[in-house]
Amino acid sequence: MTVCQKSPAKFERLVYSNPVAPSVNSAFMKKHRCGPRFRALLKEVNITPTEFAAFCKVEPQHVNNWYHRGVPDNRMEEIAALLSVNSKWLARGEGPKESLRLRPPVDEDGNLYDAQAVRGIYTVAEPTDIEIPFYRETPTAAGTGKTHVVQDPDQTLRLPRSHLDSLQIVYADAICATMIGNSMAERIEDGSILAIDRGLTQIVDGQIYALEHDGMLRIKYLHRLPGNGLRLRSHNNTQYPDEVFSAGQIDEQRISILGWVFWWSTLHKKRPPIPFLGMP
Repeated sequence: MTVCQKSPAKFERLVYSNPVAPSVNSAFMKKHRCGPRFRALLKEVNITPTEFAAFCKVEPQHVNNWYHRGVPDNRMEEIAALLSVNSKWLARGEGPKESLRLRPPVDEDGNLYDAQAVRGIYTVAEPTDIEIPFYRETPTAAGTGKTHVVQDPDQTLRLPRSHLDSLQIVYADAICATMIGNSMAERIEDGSILAIDRGLTQIVDGQIYALEHDGMLRIKYLHRLPGNGLRLRSHNNTQYPDEVFSAGQIDEQRISILGWVFWWSTLHKKRPPIPFLGMP
């Protein structure tokens, strides 16, 4: 297994040595989701949620959520491989704790294959998807009418790792959100899911960016103006004319750029009718 050089040394020891640590209370674990088992594994090797999150390139809040809600099913194999345990044991407390991947295979008679014949059997494939945290516009307090853009801990999006690599996007900088309204129609429809690179906040004229405007999540084409001014342009500019802000107005109205929008999905508004094909 290839381990990132920046990963904590103690985590490297866990992966390479594949220790069969003392079992935790198995009866207790089987009655619960995998959260307690996951927490116990990290505790046994003295790895903090923050360290494990950095190694997996996710937010620490995700790891804390896994403590209580369990590791997501779509990441179970990946996390079990990183911790050198059996994924079925991690998920349901069933079977041996140690990873089955690390056992050399046997033939039909139960005899071990020759070591040369199984060269490479211990290689664990890298996950092909990246889990991206979801952000949304949320009221700051009931009845105030004020909103802010915050992470939704209960929702994520998975995108192919190759998509982010091709655009040189740091995984930890990627977030996603939902398009609200039709200001960017017909290019980005209302309700589309957006992926945003927080690592690119410098304005490139004519590119689409996500910004927070006094607590409101907005998606616009951006253009720089003299004197550090800013022009917001909608794709649907017939209904939504350009908005121009001076440097002072940008500060007063709390306009901040969240990042460059590099991907979006669009769902058709309705299913097309199938024409009736009568008999000739």
